[in-house]
Amino acid sequence: MPKTTLTISSKNYSSWSLRGWLLARFAGLEFEEVMVDPDDVDARAEMLLLAPSILVPCLRHQGIKVWDTLAIAEYLAEIRPKAGLLPHDRAARAHCRAICGEMHSGFVSLRSALPMNLKGHYPGYKVWSRAQGDIQRVLAIWQQCLATYGGPYLFGERSMADAMYAPVVTRLHTYDVAVPDAASQAWCARILAMPEMQAWTAAALLEPEAIDELEMEF
Repeated sequence: MPKTTLTISSKNYSSWSLRGWLLARFAGLEFEEVMVDPDDVDARAEMLLLAPSILVPCLRHQGIKVWDTLAIAEYLAEIRPKAGLLPHDRAARAHCRAICGEMHSGFVSLRSALPMNLKGHYPGYKVWSRAQGDIQRVLAIWQQCLATYGGPYLFGERSMADAMYAPVVTRLHTYDVAVPDAASQAWCARILAMPEMQAWTAAALLEPEAIDELEMEF
């Protein structure tokens, strides 16, 4: 049987790689990482928002190739239903899919203004108005989910939604963006403290490469 692999790019900068990697970990799938050099033209274009996420992440499992993070999430939910990537309740599943789709296709201003950079920290960073609107919408999603399903994760138990929004948590931390409500603060802290996030971040901090276009200057 062909080995299972997940193709990813920079752990410091690639938010889509992080989402795909977390989803596979949440599903309990054993896989080998295949790293794409950040200097690869396609990978760099994806991270600089000049191209859709096509190259990374890409899951190869039992001879099947799945790319695009949301497709990977649905595939993993199908082959590992007991992992809980989707909630058991139909209404909650629909809600989960909706906010995952919103993350997947939206928040362009947030992505542009606050690129993922786990090595960076920019206290007092000024967020431009369009990105602020995206941030407020994300915070509203978190507040609604945590109030509706009671935490400690967005849908009670850990789901694909937590993987999809985890990179936003790192962005808010990197750029010193305040999270106003206690429930969302606790969820953010829980996401950053997950063993999976700790392992990913530790690896990101060891990366020697820097992508100048994604480094903020003051």
